[in-house]
Amino acid sequence: MCERHGNTHANFLELSRRGFLKGSGLASASIALPAGLAAMLMPAAAHAESTTIKATHGSGLCNLGFFLAKKRELTKADGVELDFIITPTNADIATLFGAGQVDMSVIPYSNFLTLYDAGAPVKIVAGAGVEGCIVLGGPGIKTAADLKGKTIGTFQADTLEVLPYDYLKKAGMSFKDVKVRYFNTSPELAQAFISGGVDAICHIEPYATQCLESRKGSTVLSDGRDIYGARYSDCVLAARTPLIEKNPKAVKAVIKAMMVAQGMAEKDPDSALRDTVGTYYKTTLEAAKLAASKQPVMIDQRNNTQFILDRGQSMKELGYVKKLAPRQAIDWTLLEQVVAENKALFDSLKLKSTTV
Repeated sequence: MCERHGNTHANFLELSRRGFLKGSGLASASIALPAGLAAMLMPAAAHAESTTIKATHGSGLCNLGFFLAKKRELTKADGVELDFIITPTNADIATLFGAGQVDMSVIPYSNFLTLYDAGAPVKIVAGAGVEGCIVLGGPGIKTAADLKGKTIGTFQADTLEVLPYDYLKKAGMSFKDVKVRYFNTSPELAQAFISGGVDAICHIEPYATQCLESRKGSTVLSDGRDIYGARYSDCVLAARTPLIEKNPKAVKAVIKAMMVAQGMAEKDPDSALRDTVGTYYKTTLEAAKLAASKQPVMIDQRNNTQFILDRGQSMKELGYVKKLAPRQAIDWTLLEQVVAENKALFDSLKLKSTTV
């Protein structure tokens, strides 16, 4: 994604790679929700007739379209209200979404692949943000070889773990050559790098730019484009299959609102950031402005279909999934209906799939 969790800070947590799946509780019939979250949730989150959609989200710039849809109430024109459930860690996002306690989530494609492999009835229905995953090295670290024996900070089962894994792999290295330290929140990960607590990180915007500006001598080792090419996917909009089947109009309302939000962010990025920095982004407005172009909103990501599916191989090698997700895990049907029904809006967007 996308700090990929809510607006509250949490203490440092270092996990084993398989701890993510164990913590999600998806393999069992019941689930122990994180402390303080159970009271915030209704007994049943998704009903076909409901116009309120409960959702989780991250906090990277890839969530900007989702945040603007909520902040500016862009779904209400179609009779839908977004209800954000704030989660203390990114693992909690997957837990709540996978267990059916929320209807939708803007989530890193990697977390989605993990949930899908675990049997959760979820599908990708639209994009959210592209690019913006940045591998940073501290002073003296200029190449992949310089990372040998060093500590890299990241999030577990995240796009921010997949990129450094693929970056090292391209350089003929692996995670065996480095020490990987997992964090819970974007501000916490950023502070660890800025203070010298870790040698390198993989982070999202606007935090990556904040880190680069705050730690003298830091270097961008990879912005993902050198590995994946331009406009690679980071976060996606995913919905639970029961909601898609029972209330497709509500899902379409959210997709449409996010397209409207994308257009707003493209036309007036400063206004979009003023509406979201502080509430959703724990960084300065100046840092957010510097980072805005590095992780833009892109709702139509149909041309990233194969890219997302192909990343499943890295997730499998990391031990998060047992099998690669099939093509049917991604369903652009409702997105395509929104595009067809809102041609002027779609044509006005700068970033969209050029070939599908």
